[in-house]
Amino acid sequence: MTRERPGRLMSGEMAEQPVVLRRILDEGADRIRETAARIAARGPRFVLLTARGTSDNAALYAKYLLEVRLGLPCGLTSMSTTTIYGARPDLRDVLVVTVSQSGGSPDLVASTRAAREAGAVTLAVTNDADSPLAGVCEHHLDILAGPERALPATKTYTASLLALYLFAEGLRGGDGAPARALPEAALRILERGEEVRRLAGRYRFAERMLFTSRGYGYPSAKEAALKLMETSYVPALSYSGADLLHGPLAMVDALSPVIAVVPAGRGGEALQPVLQRLRGRGADLFVVGGRAEVARAPAGFALPDPAVAEELQPVLEILPLQMLAHEIAVARGQDPDAPRALAKVTETR
Repeated sequence: MTRERPGRLMSGEMAEQPVVLRRILDEGADRIRETAARIAARGPRFVLLTARGTSDNAALYAKYLLEVRLGLPCGLTSMSTTTIYGARPDLRDVLVVTVSQSGGSPDLVASTRAAREAGAVTLAVTNDADSPLAGVCEHHLDILAGPERALPATKTYTASLLALYLFAEGLRGGDGAPARALPEAALRILERGEEVRRLAGRYRFAERMLFTSRGYGYPSAKEAALKLMETSYVPALSYSGADLLHGPLAMVDALSPVIAVVPAGRGGEALQPVLQRLRGRGADLFVVGGRAEVARAPAGFALPDPAVAEELQPVLEILPLQMLAHEIAVARGQDPDAPRALAKVTETR
């Protein structure tokens, strides 16, 4: 009997992402836009984003979208203030967006229920319309990713990003038409698996890794670090490029691989001084970005040209990094489908 290759579930779900993105655009976009219009009519003046793990990185992406494109101030919720300390802030005129693939973690449900009781407009963004979280929220967005069996979230992450983008565009009266380019661009990236497999050999024996970016690329750096840690057990730190210069740069040397996500746009421009400092430190630099940026680094993955708008690039940037985490895990003898000590639904309180 032939033994199946480790990570086949994660690999299969990564491959589904162009189909999932197309499904959201074809079957979910109208409902997302209608929900956004109903919430916009309520006139929220502040947004609180609630999530954990991979969904926390999707929520961070939403923070950039809502603050940059709509001018809505946003904060990331500390759920323990409610679930442990019993705080009950006045949340009138506040939109609380809770992102969770499963919609099942008790602290997410409890804090969101408390927010609604405190006067907030509540929105759940999940992959399960029948989840407890969807049940306690006034509004719900179904990310339509289908069942996800591998423990590391891949297709539900990119589906969450697209749903949040369409929601943000709906709040400002847009139709999200630029996102129509994503499924084909994603397919072109995912077809380059052999290229990523060769690159993964470079990091098979890495003892730690560092991820960095700025702007819209920062959630991608955080999510990539999380994927590497949960699949390969390699300690991986993620920093905004600005924060990296405030101390952590001192730990960078030629033996510590650094993966930089360089968006085409203002975030990539702001990252240039950081890249210069990293080169000066002799860092083993891996770049995900445009062809010109990749050509200047020892290693990298060039995203398709022409690039989509900067605010949509995170949906594409993460794809080669998901593949890289998968291939590094397999090269190290791990099975990325079933990381040790993890469960699909993490029940925190």
